[in-house]
Amino acid sequence: MSGAPLRRLEGRLIALGVTGSIAAYKAVELLRLLTTEGADVVVLLSPSATRFVGPLSFAALSRHPVESDVLDLLPDGRIGHIVVADSADAIVVAPATAHWLAAMANGLAGDVVTAAALATSAPVVVAPAMDGDMWTHPATVANVGRLREAFGYTVISPESGPLASGQSGVGRLAELPAIVDAVVDALAERPIRQANPAARPPVVEAPPRESDLVGRHVVITAGGTREPIDPVRYIGNRSTGKMGAALAEAALARGARVTLVAAAVEIPLPDGAETVRVETATQLRDALRTAMAAGADALVMAAAIADFTPAAPKDRKIARADGLNLELSPTPDLLGEIAAAKSGAYLVGFAAETGDLDRAQAKLTAKGIDLLVANDVSEPGSGFGTDTNKVTLFDRSGARDELPMLSKREVADRILDRVAGALDGRGAGAQTRAMHEPASTEGAR
Repeated sequence: MSGAPLRRLEGRLIALGVTGSIAAYKAVELLRLLTTEGADVVVLLSPSATRFVGPLSFAALSRHPVESDVLDLLPDGRIGHIVVADSADAIVVAPATAHWLAAMANGLAGDVVTAAALATSAPVVVAPAMDGDMWTHPATVANVGRLREAFGYTVISPESGPLASGQSGVGRLAELPAIVDAVVDALAERPIRQANPAARPPVVEAPPRESDLVGRHVVITAGGTREPIDPVRYIGNRSTGKMGAALAEAALARGARVTLVAAAVEIPLPDGAETVRVETATQLRDALRTAMAAGADALVMAAAIADFTPAAPKDRKIARADGLNLELSPTPDLLGEIAAAKSGAYLVGFAAETGDLDRAQAKLTAKGIDLLVANDVSEPGSGFGTDTNKVTLFDRSGARDELPMLSKREVADRILDRVAGALDGRGAGAQTRAMHEPASTEGAR
């Protein structure tokens, strides 16, 4: 059995610099190829590049603000191109014009692409594109030689073919897979420079989704359960409730009626949801039974439910002098119970793993649910207490969808995209069956 395809840039932050060549449109596809390899990509546009391709496409695909002005600041006051320079694993400039090669070779930081390249210690990969005579001019040849020999840059020579001038010659941007390969080679065995998402360029929130959950009742759980040892001590976990709250906010924004069953949380919960507060796994079970009995269309179990509970909790505080030996009993599999009850709701579970996600598909099958959201909580930026998450979605068909590092709100919307699509599909299927069923002849005598 073959595993998931190798993503050679997994976890890397790649800065894609685009300059004012007619080949700039190809940079959109290059961005897609880099993200397919697992890279997180931030885009830098020179002023002339914005005349060939606008920043909106790059921002939508990269989920980062596009840097196009050396004077621009990020919302938190940081200098955008310096943040890129300090956190990117590599900078790839594609296409690079003759003007950019000359400016870079002489250290002229007149745009964000040259400024970031001057300020970084990361590898720089350059893919020029220009007219053939410009490429062979002694000035360009000297500039390329300096970038290669003095700066240590990887310069991917352009290819031969039809050019924008109508002539044919050497000057076409190299094939995009070859540029991706050069980025991979430039990184080799280098460690990830900056794994902390807070030190990287900020993530752009996704545009609002359509109101595709109007008329739907979505039950969401959030936070971590607390299983009492005595009146002042408990067994708990590190969940803050951020993922569950993001799911509730996203579902409300899409028009759903939301019941939010909240265990211990460390954040404000969204207005508009019917919030039910619980503490233990048993209380959560009771609240879920009530909510599901009210006709839920979907259940998203984002709460971190304790796996064990003290077998005999004490009603008085245990004295330190008495010592403490705990006998633990397993808590019930709440999602498995609901799946076994065959409520008809679309069921989404979460699995917090450490290391790898190999057990996730088996968990989905064992529980009999529709979708499992798995993440490695030991990975920086993914897991308890963070504003971001990096998850993989597993579904009943055996499909596996690995998402990049995203804000928890964007992860919530990606999950709800699946929920809304499945509910619409079920509704359409029921309508089709009704249209093909013979009409009842009861009473037609």
